[in-house]
Amino acid sequence: MSNNFQKTINSKIELQGVGLHNGIKVNLSLVPAEVNSGIVFKRIDIESGKNIIEANYKNVNAPILCTKIKNLHDVSVSTIEHLMGAFYGEGIDNILVEIDAPEIPIMDGSAFDFVEAIRSVGIKTQNSKKKFIKVIKKVEVKDGPKSISIEPLSNELIIDFEIVYKNPLIRTRRKKFNLNKDDLTSIYNSRTFCLYEDIDKIKNQGLAKGGSLENAIVVHNNRILNEDGLRHRHEFVEHKILDCLGDLMLAGSRIYGHIITSQGGHQLTNILLNKLLSDKSNWEYQYIDINQKDNKNNVNVAPIAVNA
Repeated sequence: MSNNFQKTINSKIELQGVGLHNGIKVNLSLVPAEVNSGIVFKRIDIESGKNIIEANYKNVNAPILCTKIKNLHDVSVSTIEHLMGAFYGEGIDNILVEIDAPEIPIMDGSAFDFVEAIRSVGIKTQNSKKKFIKVIKKVEVKDGPKSISIEPLSNELIIDFEIVYKNPLIRTRRKKFNLNKDDLTSIYNSRTFCLYEDIDKIKNQGLAKGGSLENAIVVHNNRILNEDGLRHRHEFVEHKILDCLGDLMLAGSRIYGHIITSQGGHQLTNILLNKLLSDKSNWEYQYIDINQKDNKNNVNVAPIAVNA
């Protein structure tokens, strides 16, 4: 039953790295937090009173090539998606993220280092039940050839993700991932990637100043420039699933639903969350009670749906 209770980490974690886009060295601390406090970012390089940013889909700003959140004082933190994906997968509900720069360190381009750090200190189960977002009606967003939808699914999250590239190596790839049943290891280990021909364009936008073959896969025509190649066959599309998980974590609660997306990304996921959650006829909160038996698992669980 511990999966139905809120969680934080056992003790403080300290990490260092460099921002993928701004190239700035950054110190990151993950600090245990009390129940119902959620995920909060704190810019310790900014004066108190202006430096708190809640991890919420409403605070997302210009989600192009990364997810960036900003508060009312225009204080922001960007490239939060891999860390948020680690929180989603590891079941972390309450945590304070302290950072002394405007971008989360990219580490190796995946969520691996964040997950390893969380597991190294252990996870604390807290004395308060989680609440889940239960999708009631299908919601869909289309943007030309790009699309994303979410529809009702009982007590599970499935992400069915398709990527479409003209590149002869990446091509069209599709992967269906069930968070409740599938192994997260390859999702966590999948690195961000880009096409070689896009690098100059990205850098001309003032981005990718900290990018290298140490923290991103670079694809040039039909070959991978990284010496060790791919970590696994589905690394491209599974990194997109990691990004999607991280962006969904901004809903404030974990979601029960079936997501299908083609050529999706940070912006499209954020538009979906806004469309889904802005209309209370689309969803409701679902709590877990422990007074009735779930025959399938023979444990005391029963969902209680509560209108938001």
